[in-house]
Amino acid sequence: MKEEQLLERITINPKIMVGKPVIRGTRLTVEYILNLLAHGATPEEILQEYKGLTHEDIQACLLFATKALESTVFMPLAVET
Repeated sequence: MKEEQLLERITINPKIMVGKPVIRGTRLTVEYILNLLAHGATPEEILQEYKGLTHEDIQACLLFATKALESTVFMPLAVET
């Protein structure tokens, strides 16, 4: 699936979840899905818990986060010695 098609699965609407990016047709935020993955949940576990989701929805969350970070500038808080 092309990047453009994956990103179409993520929507932003100020009336849904206070404008946070969500998976289209759900109230599941990209942040929530990424947090589940970061804390050790497997994609299969997430798909079992949320029956309407697909592997592509999870891929879309990862791609959205990647794209969001591309234009972010990071400044070190402290210099390592």
